[in-house]
Amino acid sequence: MVMVLGVKLYDKGHKSSVKEIVGKAKNNEHKNRLVSATGAHGLVTAKKNAEFKNILNKFYLNLPDGMPCVWVGRVKGARSMTRCYGPDIFSDVMIASANIKISHFLCGGKPGVAQNLKKACKNRFGNNNIVGLYSPPFRAMTDSEFQNLGDKINSSKANIVWIGLGTPKQELFAEKLSHFVSVDFIVTVGAAFDFHTGNVRQAPKFVQNIGMEWFFRLCMEPKRLWRRYSSVVPLFIYYSTLDLARRRNDNKNQ
Repeated sequence: MVMVLGVKLYDKGHKSSVKEIVGKAKNNEHKNRLVSATGAHGLVTAKKNAEFKNILNKFYLNLPDGMPCVWVGRVKGARSMTRCYGPDIFSDVMIASANIKISHFLCGGKPGVAQNLKKACKNRFGNNNIVGLYSPPFRAMTDSEFQNLGDKINSSKANIVWIGLGTPKQELFAEKLSHFVSVDFIVTVGAAFDFHTGNVRQAPKFVQNIGMEWFFRLCMEPKRLWRRYSSVVPLFIYYSTLDLARRRNDNKNQ
């Protein structure tokens, strides 16, 4: 693990993270391991909100969802660190577990999105092991509602619960849900639901690789995303610069 803006990020690479999730899910240990695909938005939120940072640092894995996170991690010595992009984590785990006794529960999106994602899992990834669907309300859920959802998930015998609600809502949702279920993993994957169902256009790979996916998404959804990125991008650069400068000073003083 490597610390980026005070959050522990996974540094072993995308393939290793997929292998770890699939490998441990096969064991049916029901440890409710929390995994987040965490990008600049999540790290900036954690930097500004100590409670959210503490929640993230209790997760089993925080996967570096954006290239800027990877670049900072590599500067800090995590040479094997690669981007663990939420939509790719989702698709690769689905493909890797298609012929294994690992079942999945899809939680997120507007009404109908989870149903369409289930079809995509079958048609695009060859995975028929989707055992449950749920579209959360656009408000805070009560404990009673979480209990009912937990009972539904437990009855489905799901190994992995996938949550696509956006940061920080999905991480808070996952942590709360973990108190009501008995599964192997609860994984938050951001916009993966919308990307894989075709509701939102995904940035080309070369745009992702140069760390400009945020700009592509801003162009696609300016009204919804301009406020987020107008603060997240400069704050991530600012906080990261301070973090790296502080690290250099500490190394000089040792």
